[in-house]
Amino acid sequence: MLSIVERIVIERQNYLKIREHLKYLEEVLQLNPASVERYRFYLRHLLLWADDQNFRNVQAIRPTLPTYLASLLGKEGKGTLAGVSQKKIIDSSKRFFRWAKSTYPREMNSLPVAWIDTLRLSRQPQVSTENVFVTLEEIQTLISVPVPENNLVLLRDQAAAAMLFLSGMRASAFTTLPISGIDLENLTLRQWPELGVHTKNSKKATTFLLNIPELLDPVRRWDAIVRATLPASTPWYAPIAHTWGEQYLSSEEPGKSRSNALQKRLEILFSLANVEFKSPHKFRHGHAVYGLLHAQTMADYKAVSMNLMHDSIEITDSTYAPMLSSDVQERIAGLSGKVASTPDNELEAYLNRLDRESQKHALVFIAGRLTE
Repeated sequence: MLSIVERIVIERQNYLKIREHLKYLEEVLQLNPASVERYRFYLRHLLLWADDQNFRNVQAIRPTLPTYLASLLGKEGKGTLAGVSQKKIIDSSKRFFRWAKSTYPREMNSLPVAWIDTLRLSRQPQVSTENVFVTLEEIQTLISVPVPENNLVLLRDQAAAAMLFLSGMRASAFTTLPISGIDLENLTLRQWPELGVHTKNSKKATTFLLNIPELLDPVRRWDAIVRATLPASTPWYAPIAHTWGEQYLSSEEPGKSRSNALQKRLEILFSLANVEFKSPHKFRHGHAVYGLLHAQTMADYKAVSMNLMHDSIEITDSTYAPMLSSDVQERIAGLSGKVASTPDNELEAYLNRLDRESQKHALVFIAGRLTE
């Protein structure tokens, strides 16, 4: 968790409490090992910030935790630590301090609960970034690359590109999805950990493919090839061996770096299609944007969210809404041509009687109806 040099200046009791907290997350709350490791990474920053000051006195440390995090360098020493990472560190720290107050009430008595509640991300100027995702047109270009006879690798690459867009799967799940987990007749995918699928946080879900016939063609072609040759437990994105210039499917267990292999193969496909490369995760973004732009009701919106295996619509909205800016522009531009309307007094009075949370749900519902 910490290097030997870092441990020299870290208050030992702080370090021990963090270790105990991580053990609590794993054994009592039963978080999976990957989640616990993320908390370990986040709380490492908390330890480094507190330095040699005991956690019970951290409210007096300057700079404050949010200010300290805002000053940290980003990846490869460029820019600052991403706002998302800062928020996760702060949220993990708040969770830890609440646990510490409950577990060690006497020792942590001097740390005010009010101070814990003040921990929040420092206000920072919003940085405009380009939202990148794979478009339907780009997928069409990728699957249109001519395939030399008996070139299984390129057939698989095109099928992979189409499947990633149609499914919205993460690369780790896609590369471990077995043949048995795919039912193309019903456009169904079983992203089940018990089948060997590596989903985020080991979530289990049955998801579905977008019904876009031209993109389904390369998927069906590859599906027929692997089903006729390999056992059902073999990954659909099957390994391909080479012997004397000939390619053939292999039932051998793929290596652990399968996601990296997928990315390298997609780089080649993008190059052949003369299209700027976008990572496998951008296909997931493309799936989400396509689905949300074609959603006509809130039920459609919810379906897209569930297919992405999100816990709530709010997660989908916060992640992908910024990518819909062009559609928002078109809708706003079209508002000027519509007849203005005002709510009648009865409706206005009803809305005013609702609490804030109910008004929020009403607004989401109304917005959904307006898109029908």
